[in-house]
Amino acid sequence: MRDKLEEIKKKFSSELSEVNSSEMLEELEQAFFGRKNGKLTLLMKSMKDMGPEERKEAGALANEVKSEMIAAFAQKKSEIQARELVAALERSAIDVTEPKLPARAYGHLHPITQMQYEIEDFFASMGFMVADGPELESEYYTFEALNIPADHPARDMQDTFYIEGIPDTVMRTHTSSIQVRALEKYGAPLRVIVPGRCFRNEATDPRHEHTFYQLDGLVVGDDISFAHLKGMLEQFAGFMYGEGTEVRLRPKYYPFVEPGVNVEVSCFLCSGNGCRVCKRTGWLEVAGAGTVHPEVLRAGGVDPDAYSGFAFGFGLNRLVMLKYGIEDVRHFMSGDIRFLRQF
Repeated sequence: MRDKLEEIKKKFSSELSEVNSSEMLEELEQAFFGRKNGKLTLLMKSMKDMGPEERKEAGALANEVKSEMIAAFAQKKSEIQARELVAALERSAIDVTEPKLPARAYGHLHPITQMQYEIEDFFASMGFMVADGPELESEYYTFEALNIPADHPARDMQDTFYIEGIPDTVMRTHTSSIQVRALEKYGAPLRVIVPGRCFRNEATDPRHEHTFYQLDGLVVGDDISFAHLKGMLEQFAGFMYGEGTEVRLRPKYYPFVEPGVNVEVSCFLCSGNGCRVCKRTGWLEVAGAGTVHPEVLRAGGVDPDAYSGFAFGFGLNRLVMLKYGIEDVRHFMSGDIRFLRQF
């Protein structure tokens, strides 16, 4: 046993002297001290077959050799770490005498994130809070609390992803699922927007994607009317597309508002005269909105006889597509640097 320990110690010292990096040091540590196949580890495990006296003597010697090897290893590790730290500092050093620092390439925010931050700033200036919520959401907050019961045909319009092994849970189909959560937490009056990622089981094409971004808004208070909704939308249209942008509201069914409308703005590219982007109509659809349904207020613990409100929702992907004339929604999730560098 003594000869085997001396042989391992000698081999360890030889290989340790050739180590010059942290990677080599880690390999050496595994080779000799590894729990399963380390040379010293295996040798010490073999002592279990010795007699009591022989095992006692061999164990003491093995521990002595191991302590010496570990001490040498620690010293080598300290030397290598100090050397690598100095090298890293030298690589990152800045010559303060240079008249100009070398140019470096920096990344930037995704165009959807840029749009989200712009809209958040606008609504924050109007007294809205910015809320967030879970992407893996219960069916209750995604559907039932928004006046979409299990047998409601509107569910067919929002085919989504269900999670195996987690009943009554879906990947949220809209950020509207946070409306009732916000009412439960903050009560009324309330002004809140909820930006975030949504998911639907879509057949992807240039206008549809299974993962997309929305920004939902909710206002609840005393005597909130449809006129307040239109006034807010006109302010938003002027902010996004310039003063003088007109807003048109057309009837549209949404289960969680009554009445509901499609929100359209006069095309900012052709000034309403008709172009390829607005399909020669002079109008661009930018949002859905309406007066909050009484059942949604009740689900949030708010008395619809005492309070009223309006809700709206923007597709952030669509707003960016309209702003920059992007023809395919799939570009946003492609990770193509050539596309992202344009923004």
